[in-house]
Formats: sequence, C-alpha cells, structure tokens
Amino acid sequence: MDASNPYNMVSIRGIVEDMIRGKEADDHIDALAKRYLGVDRYPFRREDEERVIIRIKPNSIFVLV
Repeated sequence: MDASNPYNMVSIRGIVEDMIRGKEADDHIDALAKRYLGVDRYPFRREDEERVIIRIKPNSIFVLV
C-alpha cells in the first residue's frame, strides 16, 4: 500500500512454494539491514518475534493506481 495514497495498492495471490524460518530468515534480515541501513544486525528485532520468508508462485496480480 502507498502511504501517501491508500487507494494505490498491489495484491498478489498464489501458492506458497517455500517457507524459510530460523537462522536463514534471521541472516536474510541482517543482510538487508547491512545493505539498506549500513549496520551488521537488524536493529529493530524483538526477542519474541519469529522471522519468516514466504516464496509465492503468483496466480493473479491486481494493481490499483
């Protein structure tokens, strides 16, 4: 959703092909933090959260602009 215009949106529907949890998902967010924030570890992590990466094979894509 576009924060400046909540009527702009993209919706993707499909089948989950892969779900990644645990250390691999934690390493992924740390790599993104390094790339985009310039830090080695994601700074907004909470102890009670479980990070999950879901890969979806899209069946339909809806765009409203």
